[in-house]
Amino acid sequence: MAKAYLSLGTNIGERRVNLQHALDLLGDSPVIQIKQVSSIYETDPVGYEEQDTFYNIVIEIETTYTPEQLLEFCLAAEIELGRVRLFKWGPRLIDIDLLTYGKETRKTENLILPHPHMTERAFVMIPFMEIAPEEAAHFLQKEKIASQNIYQTDLQLKW
Repeated sequence: MAKAYLSLGTNIGERRVNLQHALDLLGDSPVIQIKQVSSIYETDPVGYEEQDTFYNIVIEIETTYTPEQLLEFCLAAEIELGRVRLFKWGPRLIDIDLLTYGKETRKTENLILPHPHMTERAFVMIPFMEIAPEEAAHFLQKEKIASQNIYQTDLQLKW
């Protein structure tokens, strides 16, 4: 099985419930095992800023999916959970991004590994550092995320 890290975020509706539903859907897959889940962090939006704050987590999984299959599963999960893509960086019911897949690097039309923007996003790097400090340290660029607002919540998820 391959180790992968996913970032999940939401800023529409019941945000904790949205994250829980996404975890449930991922955990129900016979080829995905959830190994770790970060705390829930509340973060300001990035890009388009005229929207509600996000709840974000990072999870570690093990899977027999290939990177491409995992990406397709994540995109299908977003649709199943009700995501509608209105515009880039817009509000979202759920967003599931593939951050890393083992030590693999890829650059195709549909998939870039490691995720090309994760080093710029505190909402990815802080929870990633929480659950996998050694792996995340390779990507951490403190100067890029230092000015971003991010707050650890006391909310809990079941996995």
